[in-house]
Amino acid sequence: MTSEEINVKELSALVSLLEDDDREVANHVESKLLSLGTKVIPFLEKEWMNNSLIPYVRSKIEDIIHALQYELLREDLMSWKNERSEDLLEGMMLIAKYQYPDLNLDFLERKFEQFYQKAVLAFGEEAKPMEQVKVLNDFFYNELKFRPNSKNFHAPSNSMLNVVLESKRGNPLTLCVIYLLIARRLKMPVSGVNLPNLFILIYESDQTNFYVNVFNNGMIFTREDLDNYIEQLNIGKQDMFYEACSHVAIIARCLRNLLASFEKIGEYKRADDIKMLLQSVEESKY
Repeated sequence: MTSEEINVKELSALVSLLEDDDREVANHVESKLLSLGTKVIPFLEKEWMNNSLIPYVRSKIEDIIHALQYELLREDLMSWKNERSEDLLEGMMLIAKYQYPDLNLDFLERKFEQFYQKAVLAFGEEAKPMEQVKVLNDFFYNELKFRPNSKNFHAPSNSMLNVVLESKRGNPLTLCVIYLLIARRLKMPVSGVNLPNLFILIYESDQTNFYVNVFNNGMIFTREDLDNYIEQLNIGKQDMFYEACSHVAIIARCLRNLLASFEKIGEYKRADDIKMLLQSVEESKY
């Protein structure tokens, strides 16, 4: 009998003890399964498929799997921040994995490569910055048909990149991220800007600087327009309102959006989960 077979039998025995009427025993078993780490997730998923399981045990297995996946996600986010924060797409994928744990980066990379292959055909070799944005606007809104999700602005799905890619509806941040990731593949010097109440993009080159409001049909505006916006909010000007922000700041803001969404619909356990993820990556105020 191999060590692997013994482990499977031991795991099966542990799962069977989740049915124990003694809550102390069941709680001890749950703690033991959690201590074994993410390597037991495939086994637990297989056990979950067992039709003979009573509903309570199936529910406990679901909770254990979620807890293990959540801990792995938290570790991955911290690792992303410290080692791979230049990869914005991976950061957005990790947020979406909170609700879609099977989502993978290769799938998203292929999606954006498809976008690039279509978009690049519309670009002239010597297109000027404003022309580049107008061409990308046409591709983004008219061909891909992305739109702001104004009707369900606070829905958690607006912060899930895979859902926004499918539905073509998102909030200011997710729409900006998709626009930005396409623009970067086209060699456009575009970055995110962390404004209060609105996320926008900046086109920043040696020749010119201007801003793009992706949530409002890619409207182009100037620093003076930004001054007016900030003045209307009745808050003091800060350099960060005009400058490109880091990818870590973008991910932190996306998590704040998701936190607010869960709180708004009364999903307080999920909101608490997101608070912990936010603590792992938090960098800036807005």
